[in-house]
Amino acid sequence: MARRKRVGILTSGGDCGGLNAVTRAVVRHARDYGFDIYGIKDATMGLLSRPVAAEVLDVKGVSGILRYGGTILGTINKNNPFAYPMPDGIVADRSAEVIEGYHQLGLDALIGIGGDGSLAILNKLATQGNWNLVGVPKTIDNDVGTTEHSVGFHTALSIAVEALDRLTYTAISHSRVMVLEVMGRDAGHIAISAGIAGGAHVILMPEIPYSMDKVCQKLLDRKARGHNFSIVVVAEALKTEAGDPVKYTNSLDQSLYGGIGQYIGNEIASRTGIETRVAILGHLQRGGTPSALDRLLGAAFGVAALDLVAEEKYGRMVAWQNRRVVNVAIEEAIAQYRSVEIDGALVETALGLNTYIGEVNA
Repeated sequence: MARRKRVGILTSGGDCGGLNAVTRAVVRHARDYGFDIYGIKDATMGLLSRPVAAEVLDVKGVSGILRYGGTILGTINKNNPFAYPMPDGIVADRSAEVIEGYHQLGLDALIGIGGDGSLAILNKLATQGNWNLVGVPKTIDNDVGTTEHSVGFHTALSIAVEALDRLTYTAISHSRVMVLEVMGRDAGHIAISAGIAGGAHVILMPEIPYSMDKVCQKLLDRKARGHNFSIVVVAEALKTEAGDPVKYTNSLDQSLYGGIGQYIGNEIASRTGIETRVAILGHLQRGGTPSALDRLLGAAFGVAALDLVAEEKYGRMVAWQNRRVVNVAIEEAIAQYRSVEIDGALVETALGLNTYIGEVNA
């Protein structure tokens, strides 16, 4: 009797809504092929552990997780195995140990769910270690190349829009400008999508330069026309008008984005005299119940990823294009970067709504 195919699955990088939908879909679809699914704990850290931190997943074990936020497998966004920080302060290449973990489990293939950075690391491990890898794109930033949607974006977007709805009421009540800082490490997809859906009057994102004078003039013009409030959305990766990134260093000596919203808020208050308040969503965008769209996308990607394993089409990533699930080379996906298109539909929509989004033609 032939040995049942063993397929590993892991989540890597920042958590987001819809990850458990992918895992659930893979496990449920595995019954159709007679595959055993091994859930690997904490991304590559699970493969680095000895014994390897993994468990067989069955349908009963994933029952009900569709609506869970985060990931039941755990995840990390640090400790690159090719440059692993050791306790003595040196950086070591521990990729061989991670590669060996895959083979110790006797895996026939691995489904890796991650953003461009995680998929790049996994693809490098697969190339060096003779792994059979299939990728699933996930990121709240929605910036993975070759796919129109990544798992996690819609949940983050829904949370940002809900926040804008809530902030609008308090802005009206107190005749204030409310500034909302949303995530967006390199891209402004959350900012422009949430800004349009939430009725923002100013949307600032890293793809488009802006003028603080014009931001303030927009708000003053609204006040002159009798509007007693305004809403501003800012992506965390936006730089100051002088071109400086706004970051802070935490207790682990990590440099992280955060604070551009306060910079924008301070500039507005000092230049216009309008009372201004700032809210930073931060990790609230990652948590909570996954949206319906992320559950649908996660399910579709999970089924398609396991189909690729069954067809032995490796080195591929599932993607959403033209209302269909397709697959592309992982190398092609990570080589491209999907930023907000300056000539795209969302920018045109924002401009048509008379929203200030920066100096589009600069």
